[in-house]
Amino acid sequence: MLDINLIRTNPDLVRENIKKKFQEDKLVLVDEVIELDKKNREAIQRADDLRHESNKAAKQIGALMGQGKRDEAEAVKQQVKAFKDELADLEKKEVEYAEEIRKRMLVIPQIIDDSVPIGKDDSQNVENERFGEPVVPEWEIPYHVDIMERLNGIDLDAARRTSGNGFYYLKGDIARLHSAILSYARDFMIDHGFTYYVPPFMIHGNVVTGVMSFAEMENMMYKIEGEDLYLIGTSEHSMIGKFIDQMLSEDELPQTLTSYSPCFRKEVGAHGIEERGVYRIHQFEKQEMVVVCKPEDSMKWYNKMWQLTVEFFRSMDIPVRTLECCSGDLADLKVKSCDVEAWSPRQQKYFEVGSCSNLGDAQARRLKIRVKGADGKKYLPHTLNNTVVAPPRMLIAFLENNLQADGSIRIPEALRMYMGGKAEIR
Repeated sequence: MLDINLIRTNPDLVRENIKKKFQEDKLVLVDEVIELDKKNREAIQRADDLRHESNKAAKQIGALMGQGKRDEAEAVKQQVKAFKDELADLEKKEVEYAEEIRKRMLVIPQIIDDSVPIGKDDSQNVENERFGEPVVPEWEIPYHVDIMERLNGIDLDAARRTSGNGFYYLKGDIARLHSAILSYARDFMIDHGFTYYVPPFMIHGNVVTGVMSFAEMENMMYKIEGEDLYLIGTSEHSMIGKFIDQMLSEDELPQTLTSYSPCFRKEVGAHGIEERGVYRIHQFEKQEMVVVCKPEDSMKWYNKMWQLTVEFFRSMDIPVRTLECCSGDLADLKVKSCDVEAWSPRQQKYFEVGSCSNLGDAQARRLKIRVKGADGKKYLPHTLNNTVVAPPRMLIAFLENNLQADGSIRIPEALRMYMGGKAEIR
């Protein structure tokens, strides 16, 4: 959410940003906010004037009564009553104006960084850099579910009977590999100085609207019936939410956090749920990283965070690339974002396995997270999040890139201690 002062002082910048994101239907919101804000400030000023006049009149009544001028005092009382009636109406209007302004401000997109490429959708995202040599082996790479089934590691039919499409049973060495990757990711992030968390897996509605846009919320979140609780789609939601309404001391920054959680997603939209496969599903587990920092440090942390994901994947011999998200592909709260994509030898192309995002002060403003500086001044911190790893999607990349000619799966050195010393899965 933008600072309303920006709309007051530089509405053309806000309009230009909306155009860069190809959301021309939102241009009208800028004018509506300006008009509502004008009315709201007029109501606030008139209410302040009425309070001042009421206080003056109250003193006047006392003086008139002391002079025995009851009729005049009664007339002033009637005037005070009229002031109070008008004031009550204005206070009601202030609440209504504020609600209408906030409703519009929540859907006006954040100002994107100047470095973001301009494009209409994800087809216009821009490749940044490749890490590792993408290899296509001489032997055939089966579909990832076929690899898992040959190793007796997945049961999709049972999952469909219990839960429907978009769910899975992992078992045996594949289930162990899934857990090993998460354990390795946890220790990897701890070794890089991040504090490990296991957060709540449900959050209140005001936290949901604080961390994401309405469109994302509708397409992602599962609501608990009859309660003000939502299942998290990623642990970033509850990790940023832990700071709601908090005043942080500047010497507490940066907050560098890494969190494990299951994630629950409707996956409503064009992609849909796969009938057979574990790429797009309703339930998965993830290791996340979250940073809360000074505004001037956020781009430094943004670059460090995606580099950590690259380092993590390369430690398991998986080639990856980074893809800069264009303006039209950025969620409304994001200032800048890039995807980390892993190489698929079977498809002979890269596919998304994680996303790194700088949200500027958008979440902090929505959640009222503030920082008190050394000089006593208060400001909004910047928040960032990034996927460390999200199996089972990452399993697709792992299995394809570590599949050997005889059908066994090689276990990279970094992962063997989490697999009981195994060097391969057969």
